[in-house]
Formats: sequence, C-alpha cells, structure tokens
Amino acid sequence: MIKKIIFSPDAPAAIGPYSQGVEVNGTVYVSGQIALTVFESGASIEEETDQVMKNLGHILKAAGCSYVDVVKCSIFVKDMNNFAKINQVYGAYFPENPPARETVEVARLPKDVRVEISCIAYKS
Repeated sequence: MIKKIIFSPDAPAAIGPYSQGVEVNGTVYVSGQIALTVFESGASIEEETDQVMKNLGHILKAAGCSYVDVVKCSIFVKDMNNFAKINQVYGAYFPENPPARETVEVARLPKDVRVEISCIAYKS
C-alpha cells in the first residue's frame, strides 16, 4: 500500500494533525471541509456551503480528480432546518449521477461553523 498525501494551497490548511486528503490505490479520501472565513463574515448558509464545496473541489483537483469522481459524501450540519438550503447548493455540484451520501445533525462542529462535508473519490 502506498499512501500519498494530497495538499492544495487553494483550500484551508488543516487545523489539526490530519491531511487535507490521502490517496491509496486510486481512492482519494478528502477530510471534512469547513468555510471558517465565510462563516465568520456572517454569510448565509448557502454561501458557507458553496465555499465548503469549492474547498473540496480544490483538494480533489490536487489529487487529479473532480466532482464526477466522487463516490461518497458525508455532510455534518449544526441545524437540520438548514438541510434544504444546503442540499440545493450541494446538488448543483452533482447535477448527474450524484454520489452516495449521508447527512447528520451534530451538536457542534469545528470552529462552530454550520456545515462540514467530507468525500471519497475514485480515480478512474
């Protein structure tokens, strides 16, 4: 097994002892992304979600992938009442053949943001 660390200078640096992404045997695991700067600016949940998705895209690109290669996403939300708004933005990134996914409401997220998303992609 060869483990390759993925890093994009266009996505936020890790805020702990983890990598932005890791590739093993053609599978890319992207760590949960947040949009701290957007959140702190008082942006809407839609803008926050859009930035999270852009962060994922930067890391996917650094791994040689794109959104079409994503096979699984995990969405963590602070308030499930935001589900429809988050889902609308998220869905725009996967207009055809969306990946498998779960959405979970949690008590708290890093830096108190409202949404965090991670994904798994396969390089074909």
